[in-house]
Amino acid sequence: MRTRSFIIGIFAVLLTTSAIAQQLTVQTELGEYIKANYTKREVMVPVRDGVKLFTSIYEPKDKSKTYPILLNRTPYTVAPYGEQMKTSLGPDALFAREGYIFVYQDVRGRWMSEGKFEDVRPDIENRTPQQIDESTDTYDTIEWLIKNVENNNGKVGTYGISYPGFYTSAGSIDSHPALKACSPQAPVSDWFHGDDMHHNGALFLAQNYSFFQGFGQDRPQPTNNGSYMKPWNGRNTQDGYDLYLQLGGLKETADYYQTALGTRIKFWDDMMAHPNYDQFWKDRNILTKLKNVKCATMTVGGWYDNEDLYGALRTYEYIEKQNPGTFNVLVVGPWDHGGWSRNDGDWLGTAYFTQKTGEYYRKNLEVPFFNYFLKGTGDISAIKEVNLFDTGSHEWRSFDTYEPTTGKDTALYIAANGTLSFTKPASAGSDEYVSDPMNPVPYTQKITRNYPRDFMTEDQRFASTRPDVLVYKTEPLKEDVTVAGDIKPSLYVSSSGTDSDFVVKLIDVFPDDYRFPAGVFPPQSSAWSVFQPGGYQMLLRGEPMPARFRSSFEKPEALVPNQPTYLPFKMPGVVHTFKKGHRIMVQIQSTWFPLVARNPQKYVPNYKQASQADFQKATQRIYRGGKYASAIIVSLQK
Repeated sequence: MRTRSFIIGIFAVLLTTSAIAQQLTVQTELGEYIKANYTKREVMVPVRDGVKLFTSIYEPKDKSKTYPILLNRTPYTVAPYGEQMKTSLGPDALFAREGYIFVYQDVRGRWMSEGKFEDVRPDIENRTPQQIDESTDTYDTIEWLIKNVENNNGKVGTYGISYPGFYTSAGSIDSHPALKACSPQAPVSDWFHGDDMHHNGALFLAQNYSFFQGFGQDRPQPTNNGSYMKPWNGRNTQDGYDLYLQLGGLKETADYYQTALGTRIKFWDDMMAHPNYDQFWKDRNILTKLKNVKCATMTVGGWYDNEDLYGALRTYEYIEKQNPGTFNVLVVGPWDHGGWSRNDGDWLGTAYFTQKTGEYYRKNLEVPFFNYFLKGTGDISAIKEVNLFDTGSHEWRSFDTYEPTTGKDTALYIAANGTLSFTKPASAGSDEYVSDPMNPVPYTQKITRNYPRDFMTEDQRFASTRPDVLVYKTEPLKEDVTVAGDIKPSLYVSSSGTDSDFVVKLIDVFPDDYRFPAGVFPPQSSAWSVFQPGGYQMLLRGEPMPARFRSSFEKPEALVPNQPTYLPFKMPGVVHTFKKGHRIMVQIQSTWFPLVARNPQKYVPNYKQASQADFQKATQRIYRGGKYASAIIVSLQK
């Protein structure tokens, strides 16, 4: 068996190496095509308050016709600067040959642009002519481009992934008349409730602490390099679990910036000063401000995007609600953060989706969308109102709304002996575990300081054997069960402490005898070990909910020790068919480290100022049956 695994593993490595070599060849050829067919110039675009924004413009050499403009505004640099050219243009590699004028802009206060940068700059409603925000900077940029770039057809499209997705959304507010199409992709929308920094007010530590080491340092003046940034002089271990455990509470973790960088990180300190959903966070929530959006909009997200799935789902919903009549569609596939733009999309970690979903999206949805609204050519019949990939049946499904009206909210009840049931338990009871912040449940088996994006499909067997993780599962399903829409835990909990997080994970458990089809195996399998999914506990969704915010994100309150308390919340959804013979599993725990910062489990007014001295063990109970019937509410499709 070991010899067979070795041979299969070597074959996998060879295939992966071959794929990388082929990708590099394609990228080199594309770079040569761009050099031969485009010219590049760099300009400073003035906006209404006199600030000038650094902008790179790539124009087709063929001047026999006019072209639409595709604009990307980014805080992550428009590099390369100077004569060197990009090796790909537009949202993905297909666009360079489609015929567009491509424009890249450093946003205000970043890299070579003038002005002062502000994280997720608040949009100003009823602004005066002198006031600026990202909407006005986009408007003024489009106005300049239309008047100053030759051979444009008067139509502009915008796009961006993640933080550039935020600038895409913000730029669609009070749309410029020439802005005809925009595609916010994994757009940052609300850094308190569900994007990047926090989920339900719980701080996401691992993916953000490293990010702000560089991104959070103030730029003293416009620059085309990062030489102004102070180097990291802290521990360089890749073992993030150990690193953050040793740092202590969030107070010590924030202070460590001073030790490791010799400076404070202003935005991190701002976050530490605002633990609740106060005006600071409300101002930076763009969702409620997505109004007067007149351009066609296609919002894109990934089911396994731990950073900004929330932003994709909610951006679509808020534009739909606040801009009736606007062409507004949603696409969500089986991708990690930005995976739709660069990956085949048939694999994510050890999850196999049988088809190249990324390629399908790029050819059949993204290119046709921009061509149709900016050129008036092509066919968008494949683009439905809501386009969602079913990660269990491995097929694209279309719906009229994100929360399909074809479904019925149904309770999956937590029952005795670690079972899940669609029938409410007749008898009452509870299950308990001891949560120790000094021995938190890891969120991944991998040794990593940041976070591996494929942890969202990682086999959860490593967690299910821990005594501080409660596991509930159904019997093998007798028929396919399809779930679509948001997931709504409805828990009754108690704690011996006065505050705690409760993490809920929804999991698809594969049959013990399940095997991949012959010749199919994860692309990154090692030579000595080929993953086989018999009994695979495939994570579909996981979210923390701090008990302090159970009644209000604005006005937290302590738990009464050992008193049963209702804890309802909402998790971003899935479209997933649990196949016949599979089981539905739910895991419940109180730590998910170091992805989520540890709750002290003792109520303090500002948990972000808690030190390690505030940490305490707590006995947690999950109640089931009777008047405290805990359940996970899912929308079952007919």
